[in-house]
Amino acid sequence: MTGYSDRINHALAFAAKHHDQQVRRGTKAPYSTQPANVAVILTRYGLDDDTVVAGILLDVVRDYVRELTAEALQSRVGEKFGARVLELAQVATERRLNDDGLELSADERRADLLDRLSAGPPEARILAAAEALHAAGTLLADLRRTVDREAVWGRGI
Repeated sequence: MTGYSDRINHALAFAAKHHDQQVRRGTKAPYSTQPANVAVILTRYGLDDDTVVAGILLDVVRDYVRELTAEALQSRVGEKFGARVLELAQVATERRLNDDGLELSADERRADLLDRLSAGPPEARILAAAEALHAAGTLLADLRRTVDREAVWGRGI
């Protein structure tokens, strides 16, 4: 491996700025390690730059979906990183609201995500899998390090 492309480095910097001062729930670990680790997983499996960038920006898009209009999201992410990156990240992101702006229950959010993943591009499913793989690995590492396992389970993933 010869290193990441300029686009991937730009996405890592963008995500780090977005996650500035955030720590993983229940830990002191900086949240910015998550996008970098997802990038490593995707790169290890030979995914293209758009998919790696979408993986890096997955949580940025997730946060922006809660805060911004579709137009503002397009402006912040789509124009900077491309329509395909934004599409992949949106397909792999659990939505809080349906198309009518109504809040979805936890079961509805999960069903909506699975429907969009099954209908969307295969790379979106790979993004979701890479993020889940990272979350599972982090959870296992936290369980190994702690004496209070219930605290780890209590914070969720």
